[in-house]
Parts: sequence; C-alpha cells; structure tokens
Amino acid sequence: MNPGQARVEVAPETTDTPLPAEVLATLTEIGEGVNSSLDLDEVLARTAALIKRHIDYEIFGVLMVEGGGAYLKHCFSIGYPRELVENLRVPIGQGITGTAAATGHSVRVSDTSKDDRYIAAIENVRSELAVPLMLQGKCVGVLDIQSRHPDYFTPDQQNILTLLASRLAVAIENARLYQKERTQAETLLLLNEVGRETSSILDVEELLRRAAEQIKRVIDYQILSLMLYDEKQKVFRHRIDVKHGQHVQGKLRVAVSEGIVGAAATLKAPVRVPDVSADPRYLMVNPETRSELAIPMIHKGQVIGVLDLESPQLNYFTEDHVQTLSILAANLAVSLENARLYEKLARDEARLERDLQAAKRIQGALLQPVPNEDYGLDMAARYLSAREVCGDLYEFLRYGPQQLGIALGDVSGKGTAAALYGAVAIGIMRSLSPQKLQPADILKVMNQIIGERRIEGRFMTACFATWQKGKRKLRVANAGQSQPLLYKDGHCDKIELTGFPLGIFEEVNYDEWNGVLEPGEILVFHSDGIAESTNLEGQFFGTEKLRKLIEQHHELQSAELADLILREVDWFTQNAPLADDRTLVIAKVR
Repeated sequence: MNPGQARVEVAPETTDTPLPAEVLATLTEIGEGVNSSLDLDEVLARTAALIKRHIDYEIFGVLMVEGGGAYLKHCFSIGYPRELVENLRVPIGQGITGTAAATGHSVRVSDTSKDDRYIAAIENVRSELAVPLMLQGKCVGVLDIQSRHPDYFTPDQQNILTLLASRLAVAIENARLYQKERTQAETLLLLNEVGRETSSILDVEELLRRAAEQIKRVIDYQILSLMLYDEKQKVFRHRIDVKHGQHVQGKLRVAVSEGIVGAAATLKAPVRVPDVSADPRYLMVNPETRSELAIPMIHKGQVIGVLDLESPQLNYFTEDHVQTLSILAANLAVSLENARLYEKLARDEARLERDLQAAKRIQGALLQPVPNEDYGLDMAARYLSAREVCGDLYEFLRYGPQQLGIALGDVSGKGTAAALYGAVAIGIMRSLSPQKLQPADILKVMNQIIGERRIEGRFMTACFATWQKGKRKLRVANAGQSQPLLYKDGHCDKIELTGFPLGIFEEVNYDEWNGVLEPGEILVFHSDGIAESTNLEGQFFGTEKLRKLIEQHHELQSAELADLILREVDWFTQNAPLADDRTLVIAKVR
C-alpha cells in the first residue's frame, strides 16, 4: 500500500471457547495470505487457494453488495459458468447468499434440495455454506462455497470461515480502496489526455468522432449517442450514434423535454436510470436497452448537447461513471463550443472574403480608365491597396472635347468603409460633371454635399485639376491632399496649395492655382501612402525622393514613370506589406 493509503482495521475476533490449535493455525495461515497483497484479484485468488487446502469445496464464489445495497454480484468465482457470473444478480434477502447478507450470519445448508431458499443456478449442488463479509457491522459481501455432496460442510469449517470472514472483509476493503484510488488516478490521467486531444480539434464532425472513441477508453459502453442542441428548431439532433462498436443512424432529433435525454437537459444534471422499464420518462429506441445514463454538456450555463449511453444490462452505470463522464462532458462542451466558433469564424471569413472580392471588382469598375480621347496629355493612373479594397480614388471628368477634370482623393481610414465612402465621393463628382465646375468650385460644392451627409470620424482629402487642351491651361485646387508636384522648366516642385479636407466644416472656400504648361511638363497627383512609406529603420520615402525621381526620369512616358515610382517605393520598403494605399495620377503634356 502506498504511504497515506487508507486501510480498514477491525478488532481481533474473540470467542469464549478456546480454539483448537489446528483451527488457529489455519486462520493464521489464511489471514497472512489474504493480507499480503493489495491487488483484489490476487487477494481473492489466494483466499480461494488457501481455503481449498483446508476445505475441499467444488464451487467457490465471492459476491459483493452492489446496486446501492440491492443485490449481490460475483467479483470472483471458481466452478461457475462465465455467463452466469456476468449476469447473476442475487437480491439481498433471497437465496442462501442473500439470506446471509441480510441477516449478517453464516448459513450452512446440508441438503439444498430441501431448502426453499436455494436458487438452483448450478445443477446437482447439494451442500452450500454462505458466510457474510462483515465490516464495521455492515455486510459488504458474501463468501460462498458449494459441493455436489449432501451434508458436506462441517460446523468447524463454518466456524473457520466465519472467523476468517472479518479478516477477509478488511483485506477486500483495503484492496478495493487501493484499486479505487489507483483507478481514479488512471482515470484523471486519461481524462487529462482526452481533454488535451479534444481541445486541439477544431472540426466539429472530427471532434465528435474522436470523442466517441475516447469515451470508449473511459467506459466500455454498448450504445452511445452524441446529440447537439439546435437553437433554431429547439431540438437535440443526433450527430454521432454508435451501437456495439458500429456507427449507425440514430433518431434524427429529440425534443428538449423528451425522454431521459430531455430530462438531463431540463435538470442540467446527469440522469442515471438503473432500469429503464421502471422509468416513465424512457422512450424505447433500442429494444435491448435495460439501463441508461444521460449527461448534459453545459457551456456558460447553457446546455449545448447531451451525451447519452445505454446498456443491455440492468444497473450497468455507476456513480463513478457519472462522475467521470461529467468531467469529460464538461471538457467536451468547451471543445465543441471552440470548434463551433472556429467553424463560424471560418464561414464568416469565407463570406467576408467573397464580399471583399466582389467589392474589389466593383471598385475596379468604378475607377475609370485613362481617357482614350486626345486631350493633349499622356496620362497614367495607378493604385495599390493596403487591403482588399482601397480608400484612395481617382477620377476623370470629361467636360467636353477640349476640357478634362482630373481628381485624386484619399478617404480617412482603410478597408471597406473607406472604399464605400470613396464610392459616394465618385458618385458626387460624376453628378456635378455636367456643371463643368472649376477646381475651387467643385471642391466647395462637394464639401457642402458631403457635410450634409456627415459620418462621425470620416472625412476625405482631395486634389482637383482642370485642363484646357487648346490653351494648355491648368487649374488646380487642393482640399487637404498631398500637395501635387509639377515638373516645369527642368525642375519639379510642389504646387503650394492647402485647404480643409471635405466633410469637416460646412462652409469652406478653396484657393486655386493656374498656369500654362509646355510640352514635356508633368503634373503628378500622389496619395500620402507614397511619400510616407517607411523602411525598416523607420525612415520616410519622402517627397524629396519623389521630386528627384521625376526630375531624373522626366523623359519617360507617364505609364513608365508611374511604374518606376512604385518600384522605387517598393524597393525602399524592402517589399514590406503596405501600411497605406498608394495612388498616382500622372499627366504629361504631349
């Protein structure tokens, strides 16, 4: 026995009549034998062998009180058919063994054929001796020996077994306590292993399948059903059904108040039914079922499913089963909820991905390509999104064959919300196109319209220009956007324009710059995602590098220059993921 292991002790047997030396020697030998081990099977096997040396029985059995004190069941036997040992239940008070258990006194029957109490379980038995195993005044079992000869057992043998019984009861109880603690320790280790494995599975179907396999390691069930609660239909749906090791199709659904399963769900507690025929709640699904155990799986106070076990044996499920499976059901409930949340997240992410891809296609359709008409400009437009959809925008408004409006905008924030806001801005610009407003005016009107539909925390910066082909005249206004760059007379400089972003203040006037451009001169609109791109050291790409690039490569076509700028920014950031959208519009006078 391990240190600290509980051990039952009883007072020594006493008798008024001195025991013969031979009887004392027999008791000593048997007592030493049964107390030399804590393995219950070994204790009982040694007991049977030692008793056989002194009492030549033909049939031997040790029956323990089970079923909450309702009956006796074999835990060790010699000479009994295996099927009989597995299925025989002797009610307390019935038969020779049941009488010994009920009275607490040994019963010796010389001729069983003349005793009405005898239960004829084995043919040709004529003599029987049943001795109760008493522990602290309570019967815990019965030692029973039988013979096919009448009047076979003697009073001395009865005395020996009666005196031995108390010692055997202590040895059995010690062994049972040790075995129970060892079994509990093994079960806890197993539950810990099962919990670790199930918690790592994020697919509901795979989790349920593995749970059925793992439960089999904890309890040797015959029929199992794992049911999950359907919140919409208010029913429990069978997800896994196993019958005698084979997966089968169970009932499709069970109402929340139906049967033993419904009782466990309603009570939010395990329901153990020793005999289903005596329980009015039982609904017969499997005709062979005799006992049932239903354990609710509860997560945050809500029953999310029920673990249901059935057995063809009466009173098959014990309190130990209830305790063990309750722990397993609690762990399984957490794992199931995690798997469900993961599946929901995966579905939501897939749906979101589909929506974002659709939004990306729609946004691509909203951003008009560079006009094919000859406005005397070589133009290029580029945008790179930091997310699936872009918060930057550009637009070309055809005022007529000689005049073109060019816009670049940047909505505060990123992602879908910014893209939607930008789509609204594009719609406003297009609705104003027939009025052929000049830059300062169109920004003022846009600010008023956006201000009327103000969204908390949202605004937009924009730069707008108009180009007149015949006069080669450029007009530019700015509403908080990165200052545009103009390559003119061999130098690239900012067009010094500032202004409040759109959608912050209701009444705002904007300044306007105008000038005449010569062939080869270049206008560059750019979002802050280009100049404010950083490298691993945290340094900005900056407007100065952008100006130098334009000066050095001003002879390139607009598309070539736009691609070169984006490549240089990408190289500067060492291909790091985009922190902000990058958008360019370049117009070079032909």
